[in-house]
Amino acid sequence: MDGYLQSDRIDNIKIMSNAKISIRFFDDREVRSVWDEQNVKWWFSVLDIVALLTDQDDYTKTRNYWKYLKAKLKKENSELVSTTTQLKLLASDGKRYLTDMLDYTGIIALGKEFPSKKANRFIEWFTYSDESIDGKSKTKAYAMFESSFINSIEVGTTKGLQQIHAYLFGGLYDFAGQIRQKNISKGGFQFAVSRFLGDTLKQIETMPETTFDEIVNKYIEMNIAHPFMEGNGRSARIWLDLILKKSLKKCVDWSKISKRDYMNAMMLSPTKSIVIKTLLNNALTTKINDREMFMKGIDYSYYYEEND
Repeated sequence: MDGYLQSDRIDNIKIMSNAKISIRFFDDREVRSVWDEQNVKWWFSVLDIVALLTDQDDYTKTRNYWKYLKAKLKKENSELVSTTTQLKLLASDGKRYLTDMLDYTGIIALGKEFPSKKANRFIEWFTYSDESIDGKSKTKAYAMFESSFINSIEVGTTKGLQQIHAYLFGGLYDFAGQIRQKNISKGGFQFAVSRFLGDTLKQIETMPETTFDEIVNKYIEMNIAHPFMEGNGRSARIWLDLILKKSLKKCVDWSKISKRDYMNAMMLSPTKSIVIKTLLNNALTTKINDREMFMKGIDYSYYYEEND
């Protein structure tokens, strides 16, 4: 059993079925949350936050620290304890267990119980992360699954990729959905020259997408093309999943691929495609219509793009 998901019972127990699940990352640690449709707010895992603020990987020590802190706060008649609720989160064994949760205000209050530079940095990140371009774009990505728009996207084409990019970054970047007119590079790697980018994209469109190898080859070439000034990876991973869904009735469970492994594999992909192909193949799933799988994929996709 995933210990982070088992906690003491409290009076206010709430179980939501078919809830929206989100994962945020702080210093490469997961902070899981559940959307409360009735009260229109997110609930966040207390133990996830206690673990990251104490730099603790041991569940028992994390749980015991929270029990100690909760008892201390209760003696002080802190409202933090009374606002704690319980929701079910998915554990590593595939089952769901009740775990203590706090809302946005409660998490800010919890962070203040840890007087350290890291806690201050966490509170700042937690307060403003949703207001960043990535935070707003991520919200748009969640909405994409809930809307009929995702069914209107052209699969495997440049236009389809532009549709995705325009949806994710519309109102955030003035170039949303537009093919770049400038040359760009990253980490010393020069992406496709803008002067010939139109022809390059036409060639990519003609690439077959019947088998897994063909689909990943097409994805690699689109990554090398990097048709937008920003937001290429986040858009292209959705584009890839749509091709896999249409051709193979599968998609990628991105939570099974670590950020480091993915980034390294993509750096090698122009000359050694077997690395990214192996990673993606091992993470394939048939849960192509599962909302939680899509949301989790968005969480990890945006996490890949965070600066270290």
